[in-house]
Amino acid sequence: MSDTRQLNHVFVLMGVSGSGKSAVACSVARQLGAAFLDGDFLHPRANIIKMAQGHALDDNDRQPWLKALNDAIFAMQGTNHISLLVCSALKKSYRDILREDNEHLSFLYMKGDFDLIEHRLKSRKGHFFKPQMLISQFNTLEEPGCDEKDVHHIDIKPTLGEVVKHTIQSIDCIIKTTAYVSEV
Repeated sequence: MSDTRQLNHVFVLMGVSGSGKSAVACSVARQLGAAFLDGDFLHPRANIIKMAQGHALDDNDRQPWLKALNDAIFAMQGTNHISLLVCSALKKSYRDILREDNEHLSFLYMKGDFDLIEHRLKSRKGHFFKPQMLISQFNTLEEPGCDEKDVHHIDIKPTLGEVVKHTIQSIDCIIKTTAYVSEV
């Protein structure tokens, strides 16, 4: 007997700053009619003030923010067939917090090397770029391993249009696989 109800799925576009998470998510959301949330909008006031003063957040600062993102994922799963959340999710422990009690959640890792991302950041018009920020992001990044079966790698080397196309193909494949598994 199959369960024919539609499953709602949330995709977290993750990766270092400058990997194109927001640009890809905006385009994918527009093309698929999906809900879209930039995770930075859920930072508590104390985090925003700290960052505005030029101080980096630590793991303690991130805990309430990650909990808010987890709650947002839960809410999005209840209301939208496809939802996209942009969040760097650089550490496995951060991804684990987002996974807590949230089924039908997948991560789309916008994967690119340091030189590619640095080049793209430097060529952005009107963008303030500090190389140390990118170095810090790569130092913090815990690349997803084989044990994280819900993480799908998206190569960001191609053009934005190609990356968007590959991202949509990945989303379609994940949704079909999830639907098939739930029918069995």
